Amino acid sequence: MAAVTHILFPFDFSAEGAKISPFVKAFAHRFGAKVTLYSVMPPAFDTAPAGIGERVGGDPAEWKRMLASRLDHALVDELAGLPVDRVADCGDPALRIVHFAESHGVDLIMMPTHGLGLFRQLLTGSVTSKILHDARCPVWTAAHAEAQSAGDVPKTIVCAIDGSPDTPSLLQWAARFGADCGAALEILHVVTPITDLTLLRSERERQEQFREEERVRIELMLRTSGVDAPLRVVVGEVGPAVAEDATQRGANLVIVGRGLLPQPFGRFRTHAFSIVQGSPCPVLSV
Repeated sequence: MAAVTHILFPFDFSAEGAKISPFVKAFAHRFGAKVTLYSVMPPAFDTAPAGIGERVGGDPAEWKRMLASRLDHALVDELAGLPVDRVADCGDPALRIVHFAESHGVDLIMMPTHGLGLFRQLLTGSVTSKILHDARCPVWTAAHAEAQSAGDVPKTIVCAIDGSPDTPSLLQWAARFGADCGAALEILHVVTPITDLTLLRSERERQEQFREEERVRIELMLRTSGVDAPLRVVVGEVGPAVAEDATQRGANLVIVGRGLLPQPFGRFRTHAFSIVQGSPCPVLSV
């Protein structure tokens, strides 16, 4: 199995946050992982959330104690049967989540893109984007969890690659993860359009020649990586192309290379959040 022994689940008590608990439970069961349910109160200079500030005034330490008490009763039924730690923290949400993950051996962060629950700063798009940029472990996130199946780990995975020098590492990681999940892995390479003049036959042929050259290059990467998976090479803009392909294939998960600082897996680092927002299924950014 892949080394997923500790899952961090940032939670803001919102409905959107609760919707991903079945995914967290499925992954934790599959990998035998423990879960840390984690909530961050706002910095001391911010306004205390409704239901806490009225009772304890401006004492941040008391806010945190009340948050911990509330967290003790959160998602008890939804995460039943799992080893769950509940941690209340304070500070900048993105910084605290990333720091906790690095300092506590977290292997996977799982979170929605937006929450807007008790702490409106915890699960906002900008916070998710920052975590995608800064976290050194894989980040699983879903923009449309309410419409996605969470009964089990993924059965069909699309790994979107960009053909950068780090692509072989991503391919091997995705192959191991897919095998650990018992999922079928498919590879997608998106080729950026090199012409806007597609009405001209010569330009269409030039674009097709470029796409074919990329296909040959990626096939070589697959062989040298030792990864045996179907490959598709399409022309288009990255975000929409990944979303369309995942929809057509009925994918349960998209894997993209986000990369580890200071060496990212190419340009998908900048596209990661747009892919997450448009994907019909959850996205795992590595």
